[in-house]
This record gives sequence, C-alpha cells and structure tokens, in this order.
Amino acid sequence: MAGLGAPLRPSPAASGSLASRLLLILTVLPLSLAVFAFVLQWRGGLDDPAARWPADTQKFPGMENSPLGSSQTFFSSSGSHSQAAGSSDCVEILGHSSSPSFPYYRGWKFDFNSDLKPKICIISSTSASLEQILPWLFYHKVLGVTTFYLFVEGKAAKPNVTVVLESIPGVKIIYRTKELEEKQARSRIWNETWLAGFFYKPCNYELFVKQSLNMEMAIVMARDAGMDWIIHLDTDELIHPAGSQEYSLKRLLSDVPNNVDMVIFPNYESSIEKDDIKDPFSEVSMFKKNYDHLLKETYFGMYKEATRGNPNYFLTYGNGKSAARIQDHLRPNGAHRWHNYMKTPNEIKLEEAAVLHFTYTKFSDLTSRRDRCGCKPTKEDVKRCFMLDFDRSAFIIASTATEEEMLRWFREHVVWTDKELNLKLMRKGILTRIYAPMSIVQGLRESGVFSSAIASAQMRSKGSLLPSLEPKTKNNSSTLISNSRGSGSQSISDSSHTRTGGREIQTSARKILEVADNSLKAIPPLSPPGLDELHALT
Repeated sequence: MAGLGAPLRPSPAASGSLASRLLLILTVLPLSLAVFAFVLQWRGGLDDPAARWPADTQKFPGMENSPLGSSQTFFSSSGSHSQAAGSSDCVEILGHSSSPSFPYYRGWKFDFNSDLKPKICIISSTSASLEQILPWLFYHKVLGVTTFYLFVEGKAAKPNVTVVLESIPGVKIIYRTKELEEKQARSRIWNETWLAGFFYKPCNYELFVKQSLNMEMAIVMARDAGMDWIIHLDTDELIHPAGSQEYSLKRLLSDVPNNVDMVIFPNYESSIEKDDIKDPFSEVSMFKKNYDHLLKETYFGMYKEATRGNPNYFLTYGNGKSAARIQDHLRPNGAHRWHNYMKTPNEIKLEEAAVLHFTYTKFSDLTSRRDRCGCKPTKEDVKRCFMLDFDRSAFIIASTATEEEMLRWFREHVVWTDKELNLKLMRKGILTRIYAPMSIVQGLRESGVFSSAIASAQMRSKGSLLPSLEPKTKNNSSTLISNSRGSGSQSISDSSHTRTGGREIQTSARKILEVADNSLKAIPPLSPPGLDELHALT
C-alpha cells in the first residue's frame, strides 16, 4: 500500500523519445523556413518596392512626342544646352542642376495626350514673366493638368517668352490681337445682364470682364479638345489637392460624383515672413486658412489678431476658385465661378483641397500693380478701379510714398515678422504650413526641367524669334476665331446687331442693359466674412 503513494516517473526510453522529437522540430523548422524563403526569392515571389518604378529607358504613360526626349537624353541635353541657356536671364532665375534630385519625376515629358481620365485644362489671362509662368505651369502638369489655354499680354506676349511656352506640349497661346478683340466684341456676354455691372470701368473691373470673355472662349476650345474639366487660375495661384489618395488633381476630380457640375476650391492666402522674396513658389510655406476650413468660433475669436490692422481677414479676395465639368451651355460667372445658361448647376465645396493664392509676396508687387492702372491716388478715384479695400490702400501708398515709406508699410501690413503671433495662430489652426508645392517646384528646378525647356526653345529659334512668331500670331488668332463660330449658346455668338465698328456694338449692348434685369450678377472677388457679418451668420 505504501508503494501506491510514490510519484510516477517516465521510463528512460520515453524521455529519450521526447527529447529526440524536440530536437528534430527545432532543427527541421528553421531549415524549412530558410529553404522556403530561398525558393520564393529565386522564383521572384518577393516584391521589391523599388523594382516597381520603371527604369530610365521606359516611358511613363503620356510621355510620347515631347521635345525633352527620353530620360537619358533629357539629362544629357540639359548639359549640352547649358551654355546656350546660360545666355538667358530666365535660366539663371529658374536654376539648373546637372544632377537629378527629383527622382520621382525623372524622365517625365509632361505630355498627357493619352487616354488618361479625366482630362483637365486650365485657362489663364496673364502678363507675367517666364520665371513665374514656367514653375506655375509645370507644377500643375505634375498634378495631372492636360492642357493650358494662356491668353497672353505684356511680358507674357514677348517673343522670347512665347517661343518657350509654345514649345511645351499641351500649351496653347492666344494673343490679344485685333481679330480676337473683334470676335469678343460680338460675344453674347455684352447682351447678358450678369456681367453688366463691370462694363466700361477701368483697372480691375476691365480685367474682370476680359477674364470672363477669355473664359468663354476657352470653354469652346476645351470642348473641341475633349476636355472633361476646366479651371480658371491666375499665375500667382497653385492648386493644393489635399484629400486625395495621391497629391493629384486628376485623382481628386476623378473621385467627384458624376452628378456634380462644379467643384469649389476655397483659397488659402500666402503669409510671407520676409520682405526680400524673389521666388514665392519656392520660398513661401505659411498660409492663412479660409473661413470655410475653420470653426466659426476660431475664425471670429482670433479675427483682430489675424487681420493685424488690415481692412479684412485676407489682404485680397476670399472666395477661391472653381472647376467646372465641360458640358452644354456652360458659361463663366466671373473669374472665380462658372454657371450654366440652361440650369442651376450642382456645386460642391471641397473640405480639404484649396487654391493657394500668392498675393503681394514680393515688395515689387506694390509698384507693378500701380503701373498697370492709371487711376488717381485718391480714396474716391480708387473705388472706380479696385474692388477690394487692401488693393485701394496699396495703390495709394505705391503712388504717393517714398520707397522707404513703402517698404515700412509693406513690412507692417504684409510681412509676418512676429514669431510669437505666428505660433499662436498656427496652434489655433488659422495659419498652416504647406510644403508640397515648394518641394515640387524646387525639385523641378533642380532636375533641370525649366532650363531644359528654355534651352530647347532657344535651339529651335536659331537666334531670330520675332520673324517666326509674327505669322503664327496671326494664324493662331484666325484659327481660334474660326473654331469659335457656330458653337451654339455656349460659344462666343455673333451679335444680332449689324457691326460697323466696335463702338457701335458696345453702344447697342449698353442700351439693352439699361432696361434689363440685373438680378443675377457675376461673382466678383469678395472679402472673407468680417466682424460686422458675425451677427448675420449666427
């Protein structure tokens, strides 16, 4: 009976069997895993992420027929043309690098004439220089914009600028010729009521009408070219496609429901931190958010600190820009919006994406804006010329003050030098940092995209630019006019009045407008909500 209480012990044979099994498992399992991994790698089962990107000799979709050549010739041509490009001031400003530092876009030709959808076009009326237009243009090509309709005047219409722009795939230049003005003088817009309040006024009002006429003509061109979306954008504005899976305007608009006609991009305004900026797209990263992207309590609670004594929350406009789906009876509704002659369009406002407005980023902007307008520097006269209070104040200062006084005023009203205030507004969400556009533009510059475009155009021109451009200017306008005829209600229709001169057409339009209903007006540049509107918004 005592033996019943003794512990049971495994036999020596059982213990040896268990140990051998464990030893076998610990030996075979690692060897099996090693053999399995080797077989997968040998058969190509392991996917190297770096191998997904095409080699330099391959082409990205839409890269065909580009003047920049393949990626291999692209960088070699950059070096071969550096001497020719060095003769241009634009090359020095836009920069050049012999080594590619923008690998995700190396070899791109920025030619989107393929079947990639949706096809997006931008229309702009510009008198800017080449060093402003090129970064603006290629930045939006990176975002997926297919075509650019550039209505050029001033610096932008000079031969050394247009010869470069016309060499870039997808860029259509429209010159302000006599034929173009005559065609636009017969536009149905002059017989409509929605733009009537802006007719026959100088400076910004005149520009607003001109932009609307150009937008109307661009609709016809975009439809003929099979575009899906059209955006009016100035060359001091960059689309910020936040909210898409990729930093892509093409992806952003492809996700818009089919029943949506128009998409609003609220604008963020640049907030510069120094007074010696030369290249805003590469040097500005701080922006003031739009009212639409802020809590009402935050916006109005910090309003006085955000304005810093200026007339409004933003220096200039606050109503952003919009993209419109190309469809029948589409029309502009001023430079900021689109509309439709036959229906009320379905419009949505994006909650993350925005348009970045680089306004008054350079000290020279004060005098350049002044030089474009011939109004008297008085409080009464500037109201005829400018729609926004800050533009009026800036014009008076630029017209009456010394350069030292102008610089002092510029620092007080435009430059954000108070770092404590900046940090406070940053924490509240009113100010924000956005680096993506800066990184893209700097990368494009260092990769030699801008300098290569200039060098390529210079090589083609063979020294004499003007003779080669004069006939093209005339033919471009004639083609544009012929393409605009007979396009129905959405096109630039001929007036029903007999035209013996531009003055007669305008007089006829004015008589009609005197008795017409003015209830539906184009949307002008508008200031953001002010403290006086707080009551109305609650």
